[in-house]
Amino acid sequence: MKKAEKEQELTYRRRFERHMEELRWLYMELYDNSSMYAELCDHLYSFYLERKPGLKSLDKKREEHAGWYKKNDMLGMMLYIDNFAGNLQGVKDKLDYLKKCNVNYIHLMPFLDTPKGRSDGGYAVADFRKVQPELGTMEDLEKLTAACRKEGISVCMDFVMNHTSEDHEWARRARQGEGEYMSRYFFFDNDAVPAEYEKTVPQVFPTTAPGNFTWLPEISHYVMTSFYPYQWDLNYQNPRVFNEMMYNFLFLANKGIDIMRIDAVPYIWKELHTQCRNLKQVHTIVRMVRMICEIVCPGVLLLGEVVMEPQKVVPYFGTLDKPECHMLYNVTTMATTWHSVATRDVSLLKKQLDIVSALPKEYVFLNYLRCHDDIGWGLDYETLRLGGMEERAHKQYLNDYFRGIAGESNSAGELYNADPVTGDARFCATTASMCGIEKACAQKDEMLLQKAIRMDVMLHAYMFMQSGIPVLYSGDEIGQLNDYTYKEDCNKAADSRYIHRGAMNWQDAAKTDDDKSVQGQIFASLDKLEKIRQSEKVFVSYADTWTIETGDKAVLAIGRYYDKEKVIGIFNFSEFEKRIRLEEISEECSDLITGQKAEEQLLSENGEITLPAYGFYYLKTER
Repeated sequence: MKKAEKEQELTYRRRFERHMEELRWLYMELYDNSSMYAELCDHLYSFYLERKPGLKSLDKKREEHAGWYKKNDMLGMMLYIDNFAGNLQGVKDKLDYLKKCNVNYIHLMPFLDTPKGRSDGGYAVADFRKVQPELGTMEDLEKLTAACRKEGISVCMDFVMNHTSEDHEWARRARQGEGEYMSRYFFFDNDAVPAEYEKTVPQVFPTTAPGNFTWLPEISHYVMTSFYPYQWDLNYQNPRVFNEMMYNFLFLANKGIDIMRIDAVPYIWKELHTQCRNLKQVHTIVRMVRMICEIVCPGVLLLGEVVMEPQKVVPYFGTLDKPECHMLYNVTTMATTWHSVATRDVSLLKKQLDIVSALPKEYVFLNYLRCHDDIGWGLDYETLRLGGMEERAHKQYLNDYFRGIAGESNSAGELYNADPVTGDARFCATTASMCGIEKACAQKDEMLLQKAIRMDVMLHAYMFMQSGIPVLYSGDEIGQLNDYTYKEDCNKAADSRYIHRGAMNWQDAAKTDDDKSVQGQIFASLDKLEKIRQSEKVFVSYADTWTIETGDKAVLAIGRYYDKEKVIGIFNFSEFEKRIRLEEISEECSDLITGQKAEEQLLSENGEITLPAYGFYYLKTER
């Protein structure tokens, strides 16, 4: 055996032996199947051997610097490949633009093979080892990830563990009555058991896809379909499902993926007479996935999609000695941010930021203003009721506000999955349209436009101050507006989420250097904020972070401290000028945006700070 091969063998053995006892114990507790465990271990080693030298080198580097993703230079962007640049090669050709955006982490929205018209935006996967033909090939994916690696850009993709498309090979063979493949899903030949499930399992889409089961008349069976009838839930009580999905996972990791976003994590394990959400076996599975990563590809991170408030998603981080996900989405804070805009009241937002700040510094959240999905108003209504806000009425107000028909709003957008019985609905729009840029442009109102741009920039500045990693949605860096052309496509017209999934407007992107254009003003403002974040060490993910009482419900203040340096961000969530006084602000503070001292620019004789409508400051001071 050559020296290099021997070193690789020793590296693998060291990693495997570190996790061997716990991995076996968890696997046997879940499945009690030693032969399937042995098969899994054999495949882990095979995938390790197939991992290319460049990826193994990166694994080693990241093992030695485990907090590489917690640094203050991390900035993400999520994008649809076709909308952004046509195909994978197109994304590769646009890396210079991404670098200009200061982005070093891109989330490629679902690109694996899915059936036309039944793709759920790419989340109904028909083949985990094939790229959608119009987007390219696996070879194109490898070329893109290699090019990104060379530029210091990490690549994230969605790994859909909960279900497959009904067009997947397993589903096709199950539909033909093959017992081996039927056992990989949840099949029932009558409605007795499905009826029992329905008593306790909530519906994901009660209006557009009611119920949790679909009847298949050609084989006279029901199959579990939590999301849509064409997405069949996988049965993880079958060890064959877990093993095969891990092989798919490692196949994709070996194509150069840095971050695996595990879709719909809480749904993975199903048990009768439960809600089939957040069961303890889910954590067993995620913990095993984490260990498998650390054995085969320790440079790969796990990002969990868990749509709950921060304190309830914490279990998906695992524990400090037995970690699960590296990162989670800060979903509720995103929704509460827009609630704060509509109410001009940051009280609930402040409470949630305090909860996040109190969590261990090892926990990393991804923060964002908008994403590919709708906004669900899953707010803390128990707290809001104390202020006289009832859930149904407040949800109605928020949806009316952001449609521009209540609360003196300038927002524009559309409802998604509206339920006339419960009055519940979600909301869809781009960040810029929600901030009023669309309406201001349509009315050719320059004063309204400048106010909308200030709101847009202020919200991004606030997001950059949160604890964690900021992620932009492609197009937000140039203030891209709602795209209503989706209504002309029969495959999209019923899904209003496509209003904010429009194609990247490269003519607008060419205006980033024009400081008179909307695009140029937003891009330049975000560029300045991003570079401040890169240069100031207080923006590392593990810095101390806290909120400060401002005495005005429309004004939020956030402090960050690390290594004897402190920055305080102050944000006005209203369209009115505000004056506040903070003990933490002295004459020696300097504004990171302008570089001027507070005494020269901000503080009045009585020590008050004046914030214009939707204004903000980044004030650096000494602790």
